[in-house]
Amino acid sequence: MGIGIDFGTTRTVVAYADRGNYPIVSFETDSGDMLEWFPSVVAEREGELLFGHAALAVLGDASFTQARSFKRLLSGAEASADGTVTIGSSRVLVADLVGRFLDALAEALRTRSNLPDNLKSRARLSAVVATPANAFCTQRFITLDAFRRAGFDVQAMLNEPSAAGFEYSHRHARTLTSKREHVIVYDLGGGTFDASLVRMSGTQHDVVLTAGLAELGGDDFDRLMAEMIAKRAGLDFATLSPRPRALLLDQCRDAKERINASSRKVTIDASESLAQYTDEPELTLALADYYEACTPLVERTLGAMQEVLARRAGEGERDEQELMADVAGVYVVGGASALPVVARVLRARFGKRVHRSPYPHAAVAIGLAIASDADAGFGLGDRFSRNFGVFREAQGGQKASYDVIFTRDVALPRPGEPSVSVERRYRAAHDVGHYRFFECAAFDAEGMPRGDIAPLTDMLFPFDARLRSGADLRRLPVKRLDREGPLVAERYAVDAHGMVEVTITDLDSGFERRHQLGATATA
Repeated sequence: MGIGIDFGTTRTVVAYADRGNYPIVSFETDSGDMLEWFPSVVAEREGELLFGHAALAVLGDASFTQARSFKRLLSGAEASADGTVTIGSSRVLVADLVGRFLDALAEALRTRSNLPDNLKSRARLSAVVATPANAFCTQRFITLDAFRRAGFDVQAMLNEPSAAGFEYSHRHARTLTSKREHVIVYDLGGGTFDASLVRMSGTQHDVVLTAGLAELGGDDFDRLMAEMIAKRAGLDFATLSPRPRALLLDQCRDAKERINASSRKVTIDASESLAQYTDEPELTLALADYYEACTPLVERTLGAMQEVLARRAGEGERDEQELMADVAGVYVVGGASALPVVARVLRARFGKRVHRSPYPHAAVAIGLAIASDADAGFGLGDRFSRNFGVFREAQGGQKASYDVIFTRDVALPRPGEPSVSVERRYRAAHDVGHYRFFECAAFDAEGMPRGDIAPLTDMLFPFDARLRSGADLRRLPVKRLDREGPLVAERYAVDAHGMVEVTITDLDSGFERRHQLGATATA
């Protein structure tokens, strides 16, 4: 019996396996309430950091600086093993911030949750965890490393929509037939959007393709509402001072989460957040106006979904209606998908095939708990979900050639299976090999990377044996060798977590360097 942990942008949700049931874990707040999530929030004051419910409890204390949605830092410019972020008066390594948050989560699970005692008492908590499907190596490495340092034994790390697929087949098995065994998982979370086409045959799931948007989620809907409310008061949201801006965002987030199908407007207490700017006690926004403004964001998710359908179209010339004929359903999950306009736009496009999880904020965690349950018998064949390649030196360092190593449709090994590997062999032509690794969402017509692009660690390798005794390779210009270079092997291996390790070996001498991409910079 294990647990599933969905480390979310806004909320972190935990579920556990209990004799074929997968209940959601509740956490006790300082006020004694029990909530089915642990807030993904940090608060700072003079070097002191608070996490989760403790961070939310000081929301009204102006001496604290709050940072919500810090998970987005893992997919931003700070996303490196040694990247830092400023919160209040503290400069913190992003990896340490995530690790300390997960320390707080582990402590809350043991001391302030309804997790069964037989799980709490274990020296290390056994868990299946998740990352966004479009997460790059650095995010995966930081996430996995932080969970392990926080005392979790990570059984597996799945892509979030792949995990939600388990919850679908557990709950909606009757919709699956031999003619309709494909499901599109539509996962709109707090910070990201993923869409996966999953083939479900009994308890065996195979991901066909995944597409997504690394920076589109509930946070963007919150900000849109805040901008519209500020405009009602004749203000520009972007020019507000940090604290009023943060307070207004919190109000809008809460208001958005209270919207239901019968709601017609939202009202914000302006005296709480905007008192220094307006005398209006309340500001009201018609939901018809808000939904109209939200629709382009939802349509962006449909654009990403189109990549999944286009892959199916590659099987032949079929229009969307024909493609959907053998799809059992579009499964809508993720906390941000609870906004009624999301279901409205999806049903206008896909009709009655749209199924919304009864627990959209917890569907991924429930799916992870199912994956942790050996008795459930579910199996997953997942995909790499992005493209990985390397720029290397060419023409005496004057140009760089591009080489694709793994494409987004490469099947990942299952936990316990050997890594999928690719090897390149050649005679070195230069004294130093400068490998610039990166990942990207797609390629343009010329075959060059486009879309979301993440540069990974540069790796320098001395092909000239005279440069292997402590020379600073970063300061040396790359030169062509004046003799035949050594025979070199590059080996790339991707594991079950979707992380890549590179090994470069001088086969003539045996000299070798190895690096886990997404970890730390290598000379």
